[in-house]
Amino acid sequence: MWSKTSIDWSLYVVTDAGLARGRSHLAVIEAAIAGGATVVQYREKAASTRQMIAEAQALRELTRRAGVPLIVNDRLDVALAIDADGVHVGQDDMPAALARRLIGPDKILGVSAANLAEAMQAAQDGADYLGVGPIFATPTKPDAAPPIGMEGLRAICRQVALPIVAIGGINAANAADAIRAGAHGVAVVSAVVAAEDVAAAASQLRAMVVKARQRDA
Repeated sequence: MWSKTSIDWSLYVVTDAGLARGRSHLAVIEAAIAGGATVVQYREKAASTRQMIAEAQALRELTRRAGVPLIVNDRLDVALAIDADGVHVGQDDMPAALARRLIGPDKILGVSAANLAEAMQAAQDGADYLGVGPIFATPTKPDAAPPIGMEGLRAICRQVALPIVAIGGINAANAADAIRAGAHGVAVVSAVVAAEDVAAAASQLRAMVVKARQRDA
């Protein structure tokens, strides 16, 4: 089992029903974990609250058996309802300091940051890790801030001591670059969820992250 300080952020997989080729969140995440996913985020924007709770609960049981943290995107109510390991909030979601107060000190709090000011504020507000990006433009989040590129990622990694996962257009072609820029891991959606072979895609990305980290050691 993991503790907050021992979480492996290498491969952070985010669900997306629209990219899953008709497969359930559960089927996709089961395959992703088999391939090496180390953290899972349940993100669902279109379902009812009841459906979200049911889907998240199924994921909760799977990730608990696998010893992988489950984080719920945005919906703190769903996270608390299923006893998720944490919640992730964006800049337009519930304020991070309030989310921290509501989930308590023991749950994981992740915050999205697109620049150094947001990253430093998130750290001050009690974040345990940052989702930094978008690194590149991505169709999975059309309302995202402008891409910050590897240089933007590198600048934040240099200044903020929290674990950082790079997100936004991350795939097999650039995952290693994100690690070399200072990220602790990569957060992916389509690169794994939309893959024909989810486990193989996850395995390839995890291996790239590990190799890049070893090269920098």
